[in-house]
Amino acid sequence: MTDTTATALVCTKPGDSSVLEVQDVEVSPPGEGEAQVEVAAVGVNFIDVYQRQGVYPMETPFVMCSEGAGTVRAVGEGVTDVAVGDRVAWAHPVGAGATTANRPAKDLVPVPDGLDLETAAAAMLQGMTAHYLVNSTYAVGPGTVALVHAAAGGVGQLLVQMITAKGGKVIATAGSEDKLEIARRLGAVAAINYRETDDLAAAVRKANGGNGVDVAYDGVGKATFDASLDSLRPRGMLVLFGGASGQVPPFDLQRLNKAGSVYVTRPTLVNYTATREELLERGESVLGDLAAGRLHIEIGGRYPLAEAARAYDDLESRRTTGKLLLIP
Repeated sequence: MTDTTATALVCTKPGDSSVLEVQDVEVSPPGEGEAQVEVAAVGVNFIDVYQRQGVYPMETPFVMCSEGAGTVRAVGEGVTDVAVGDRVAWAHPVGAGATTANRPAKDLVPVPDGLDLETAAAAMLQGMTAHYLVNSTYAVGPGTVALVHAAAGGVGQLLVQMITAKGGKVIATAGSEDKLEIARRLGAVAAINYRETDDLAAAVRKANGGNGVDVAYDGVGKATFDASLDSLRPRGMLVLFGGASGQVPPFDLQRLNKAGSVYVTRPTLVNYTATREELLERGESVLGDLAAGRLHIEIGGRYPLAEAARAYDDLESRRTTGKLLLIP
């Protein structure tokens, strides 16, 4: 095989969305353990923003995006997990934002028949994130009361569905009535507009009969962290899995004592898909539930690579609901 030329979304230097450029790049034949994939769709995620901004330091220039789905066109030496013609999806590593990309074969999850590649791309990172949050970080069960911030967002919508399916109850927050209605439709028992309350934690407790919640799932970060902590029951858990509003500054650990011996954790997907077996368990569960209609995902927008800056501006401004995709 010879090198091929791909169109790719490149981060030229750390900064805002203006540092993004669409460039032609050379893609070498797949190396040992790699599969070359014709990319059908790419997920737009906040981790991309952190990498672009330099919050997660990256050597520039680099091809953006970690999540996607497509069809295998070639495989390198030693690859046995996938074959040419397979439809696959993945959540990492970086470098997916291109028309053609080489992916580690060990990171690819088969896409079941009956599930389109756009939906598969939309589901991988956020779907597996929601999966580990409700199954492993805090094991939700019947009667669990969970606070879910940004409940109309990509992870938020999946959390509401998964928690409800397990018999848990969701108290959702969002910034508009339209977004709150999405959360209610997906199963939330209470929905709070955080823009219309001066004391979000008090509103959460009121919605739970005056009691704290068992677990708070917080992907917003700086703007909601204090309210999340104050919403917990004694020995409850705050699961901080993102920072859409900014990173949480250092805080006094004695606050955990004062709040009732509560827990705070800052998990990340890579530690919950550390082996191929765990990756397949989570990925196949999410994609299988989507294919069977047990789980639904909303695609909130599709953008060509040339409009990627607008996609990220829309994501960061929280103007959208559901999942945003780039279509190479």
